Amino acid sequence: MEKEANWPGPEGLIPALEKNAANASLHTRRFLDEILIEERIIGTRVADLTMKLWGSEFTSPIMMPAFSHLNKAGLAHRPMEEYAQAAKNLGIVNWVGMESDADYAKIAEVGAKTIRIIKPFADHEKIREQMTFAVKHQALAVGIDIDHSIGKDGNVDVVDGEKLGTLTAQEIKEFADFAHKSGVPFVAKGVLSTRDAALCEKAGADAIVVSHHHGRMPFAVPPAMILPDIRKVSGKMKVFADCSVDDGRDAYKLLALGADAVSTGRAILPGLLKEGTPAVERKIQQMNDQLKELMGYTGVAALDLFDATVLWYHGRPLK
Repeated sequence: MEKEANWPGPEGLIPALEKNAANASLHTRRFLDEILIEERIIGTRVADLTMKLWGSEFTSPIMMPAFSHLNKAGLAHRPMEEYAQAAKNLGIVNWVGMESDADYAKIAEVGAKTIRIIKPFADHEKIREQMTFAVKHQALAVGIDIDHSIGKDGNVDVVDGEKLGTLTAQEIKEFADFAHKSGVPFVAKGVLSTRDAALCEKAGADAIVVSHHHGRMPFAVPPAMILPDIRKVSGKMKVFADCSVDDGRDAYKLLALGADAVSTGRAILPGLLKEGTPAVERKIQQMNDQLKELMGYTGVAALDLFDATVLWYHGRPLK
C-alpha cells in the first residue's frame, strides 16, 4: 500500500518511480522505440500545434502530468505550483493529482487551465466534495483515477490514510452526471482496454486517459499498443494518453495512433525538482519543436490531419 510515511524524499523520488514502473515501462518504451516513421515531404507545410479543447485554445497537445504530493518531497521550493506556472506560461493544459483541497487551491491560484484528477475514494462523498471544490476554483475539468484501486497486496489500496475503492460503470456514470451538473467535463483516467473505454463512453465520460499509471499493473499492455483499438470505440470522447512520453517524437507516435493530446511526466520531473518552472518550460518547448519537426517531415499541417499509415513496425506498416 502507498503511504506518505514511505515517501522517498527528493534524492530517492526518481529511482523509486523508475523501480515501480520497471516492467510496464520496459514494454512501453520498447514498443514506442520500435515504431518508425515514413517521410512524406513533398507539399508539406510548417505545422500548427494549436489545440482546441472544451472552449479553450492551447498552444500544443503536449500537456502536463497529474503529479501528486511533490510539495512533500522536502524541497525548498514548491514543484506543484511551479509546473502549473509553466503550463500557464506555455499556454498548455495542466493536470493535478491527489492533493488536499487547501493545496489544490494554492495550485489553482497560479491560473493555469487545470484538470483535477481525484482518487477513487471509498467515501464517494469525498469525491463529490473535491469535484465541487475544483469547479469553484475554475477547473477545466474533473476526473477520477479509475485504475488506482487495487494495492500491491491485492486488496483495495490506502493512500495517505485514505481508503480507496473500485468503481462500477454505474458509479462512473453518476460521477460523470455530477460533473456535468456542476458545469464541467468528466475524465476517466487509467483506461487500458476497449472494454473499459466502451463502458466509459456509455457512462457519459467526456474524455479518457489511456494509461498504465506508471506501471501500477505488472506487465500492463503499452498504451500506444492498444490506443488505436480504444480510439475506434471512443465515440465522442476525447482520448488522451501518457506513459513514456519522453520527447516530442513519442508524442507524435501517440497522436498518430489516435490520441487527441498527450501528457509527459518523468521527462519534466528531474528539471522540475532541481530548477522549477524554467526547466519545465525548456523541456516542453524542446518537445514541441521535435513534434513540429516530425509533423513537417510527414505532411501533417495541423492536429486533425494525423495519419497512422506513416507508422511502421517491424518492417511493415503498423496499420
